[in-house]
Amino acid sequence: MSETGFSPEQIDTTKPHPARMYDFYLGGMDNYEVDRTAAGRVLELVPHIRTTARGNRDFHHRAVRTAVDMGIRQFIDIGTGIPTSPNTHEVARAAAPDARVAYVDNDPIVATYAGAKLTNLGNADFVLADLREPKSIIEHDGMRQLIDFDKPVALMLVAVLHFITEDEDPAGILKELTDRLPDGSALILSHVTGDFDEDRDAIGQAAHVYDSATARLTLRTYDEVLPYFKGFELLEPGLVQPPLWRPDGQAPTEKELTQHAGYAGMGIKGGV
Repeated sequence: MSETGFSPEQIDTTKPHPARMYDFYLGGMDNYEVDRTAAGRVLELVPHIRTTARGNRDFHHRAVRTAVDMGIRQFIDIGTGIPTSPNTHEVARAAAPDARVAYVDNDPIVATYAGAKLTNLGNADFVLADLREPKSIIEHDGMRQLIDFDKPVALMLVAVLHFITEDEDPAGILKELTDRLPDGSALILSHVTGDFDEDRDAIGQAAHVYDSATARLTLRTYDEVLPYFKGFELLEPGLVQPPLWRPDGQAPTEKELTQHAGYAGMGIKGGV
């Protein structure tokens, strides 16, 4: 299932890659100068993007724990990005050692890191595939060997769907992926937005920085993100800014929330 061992010619370091830019926002070192330059420009325009990225990461962990608490033991994490511990399998296995995780990303560099950091303990593997081709993900031989689609699955699209343009049909991609999931499965999703930024021009310019990257960034509103949960019953508190989704401690203040430019939610197919 793992596809690693890429030659330098197969890894494009001439364009910024969203996964490596995200790694930079999180304080990681697995990025190139082209990624740091682009990410630096975004930070100049929207300095709180680091806070947004960290809040999104924390939501990711809480949602995985919630899925485990509901009895789900299978996870498909699409848009894995550069591994940043704790990863999905680490969070899941802390509560359920038998959890299985299939990681999916389209970046060969992510694939290389996956072999070293994500898939070396068994019951976890990696598919090098593009979200724009959902059939190739679901029908991948390795995916079928690891994931039992007759049992509930947590499908994770954390901070990735905003890299799918309207022309690429995000709703159609979601339908292709979720039609294969049985009732009781979960959709864990987060998405960036401009809804909370007072300087709409700045966040718009920041989004345009991705025009020169390997994937463009599309900001969407609450009303545009909510329909992605069609067929799923949203768990409380619904579709909210990431820090408001079942926080571990005290909820953030109104001022702190202005630093989180995104929505997050988790839904259950067929209802709870």
